[in-house]
Amino acid sequence: MQSNSARNSSKKPTIAIDLHPVKIAIVGAGNVGASTAYALLLSGLAAEIVLIDLNRRKAEGEVMDLNHAAPFSHQTKITLGDLEDCSEAAIVIITAGANQKPGQSRLDLLRINAKIIEDIVPKVTQMAPSTILLIASNPVDVLTFLSWKLSGFPPSRVIGSGTVLDTARLRDTLGRRLDVDPSNIHADVVGEHGDSELPVWSRANISGIPLAEFSQQAGQDAKDIMKQSFQDTRNAAYEIIKLKGMTDYGISAGLVRIVETILRNENTLMTVSTAGTFAGVSEIALSMPKKVNRTGAHHVIDIKLSEEESRELEKSAHTIKSSIESLKS
Repeated sequence: MQSNSARNSSKKPTIAIDLHPVKIAIVGAGNVGASTAYALLLSGLAAEIVLIDLNRRKAEGEVMDLNHAAPFSHQTKITLGDLEDCSEAAIVIITAGANQKPGQSRLDLLRINAKIIEDIVPKVTQMAPSTILLIASNPVDVLTFLSWKLSGFPPSRVIGSGTVLDTARLRDTLGRRLDVDPSNIHADVVGEHGDSELPVWSRANISGIPLAEFSQQAGQDAKDIMKQSFQDTRNAAYEIIKLKGMTDYGISAGLVRIVETILRNENTLMTVSTAGTFAGVSEIALSMPKKVNRTGAHHVIDIKLSEEESRELEKSAHTIKSSIESLKS
């Protein structure tokens, strides 16, 4: 008969779970900020959500509305705050900035939104020196780099939403064309979150089957599928803005997925933007697959690109570099 000590020694080791209530601050109560707060409430990931905006009246209305949704979802504490209330936040999501207007590129927003970031980030990092910054304001790559410079944080703790949404859009449109669940599709968009982004077709597959092979067996032209799918992906934001005036649901869902990956320490590979050297271009931020966990986003591998993709990535990197340099003039 087994002794108590022997039985106890055969038990699986206890896994420590951090039960400390999670506080998340959202700076910017516009369409994206409010939609992110709502999606975060429904996710149940946060014990406390603080919504911050210069337009306190608007932010107060959003907080009231969100609190009325809480009884139908999760009893999350939702409050109106100031930048000082970022204190002890595990993650601070920055969505503040001017909206992209019809016909306006993300880079056109640069100078306006750079000034906003320059005002916000130093105050946030002073109040929350251990937080992770999650940047969604556009142009996101340039503002991620600027936020990193202003924060003094390691690059891993300043994360731009990058091409997470573009990647989701690409997988969605491929899934629709090929009649396949997008979760089975592994195809990434990398580089700038903007006009110079590029799809990594050389590595794209559906449950391990190369995209070209799958398309052929499905009786479809692979080149046409790729061309049309990427066109739809790259033009999606412009089309949505033309139709409804802004984009908010997709990016909000993407931000909450990044938050989930961080809080649950998932080590998920996501195409987020961080500062570093990419395609031989230093002092920039752009999106490549990064491992996201409780300590931030980490560049762990260099994916092998085709020669054409490498050239396109370098062009994208230089596009971002030029925008960063323009801030100095």
